[in-house]
Amino acid sequence: MGDEVAIGVVGAGRIGSMHAQLLAGQVAGAQLVVVADALEAPAQAVAHAHGVAATSVAAVIDDPAIDAVAICSPTETHPDLIVAAAEAGKAIFCEKPISLDLGEVERALAATRRAGVALMVGFNRRFDPAHRAVREAVADGRVGDPHLLRITSRDPAPPPLSYAAGSGGLFLDMTIHDFDMARYVAGSEVTEVFARGAIRIVPELAELGDIDTAVVTLVHENGCLTVIDNSRRATYGYDQRVEVLGSRALAASENPLEHTALVADGAGIHRSVLPSFFIERYRSSYLAQWDAFVAALRGGTAPPTTGEDGRAALVLGLAAQRSLAESRPVSPTEIVPLDPS
Repeated sequence: MGDEVAIGVVGAGRIGSMHAQLLAGQVAGAQLVVVADALEAPAQAVAHAHGVAATSVAAVIDDPAIDAVAICSPTETHPDLIVAAAEAGKAIFCEKPISLDLGEVERALAATRRAGVALMVGFNRRFDPAHRAVREAVADGRVGDPHLLRITSRDPAPPPLSYAAGSGGLFLDMTIHDFDMARYVAGSEVTEVFARGAIRIVPELAELGDIDTAVVTLVHENGCLTVIDNSRRATYGYDQRVEVLGSRALAASENPLEHTALVADGAGIHRSVLPSFFIERYRSSYLAQWDAFVAALRGGTAPPTTGEDGRAALVLGLAAQRSLAESRPVSPTEIVPLDPS
């Protein structure tokens, strides 16, 4: 690895385009080298925008000049790409989730362990300054023993049904970020998951076996209780908050506003709107995430969000699905890979 980490981006959709933009000039120590996609036109467009080459996915894996692969393609492609990149000796950044199938996750993680390569999973919310400050208040003892953790995660509008059909459902697509945040902020593993869900927004989700509104309660090893509330439609904007109540203090992250101006009149005090969606809300966290990945590679240390973190969040999502289906608390230890035979 030279002075800069040479990175190839696989996947030129919305998230891959954003990562390419950051890597093209905003991440110190990183160099965007190529962009690849199963479809030639998107790869060409993103590559042209940043003055790099467009190539095939296989060429990214095979190119000895590329140090790391950013996997931003559809979820079902992740395990095979992780295995191929690992066998080629490349470090890997992979968007969440690694897979919707626990057995496939374990296959991918086994390949990275055999090859001795770094794998970082894209749980970018850990790198948001406000959320991180809440975590640090727990970690350094200012909060005391964490008693209650509340995570609110509400989208401004539901995704298209075509997206929902292949997403794995709300728990594996949306709540998976919150499961990771729960482990991260509480600093403790989860021993029990209890989920309730409903369809309050998009009736057609019933045909997909999905939901759009949910509350999940987690019990942690350290005794902390976490409550996660999710909605696919918050008419006021993208709502992302974390709060911890401890034995000594409360720590909380609030939503950032588009700007800080206000207008006060006889009808009340009026402020700006919330960010429109995740790229606008979390852009700084995506950049900090890349800084951390590059620093880990250059320093020879493990990335701060590992494949095991990806596995743990998926297990909690699968436990939530089972809890909802069976109307009972579920232990993560009940979730095991299906026997391929």
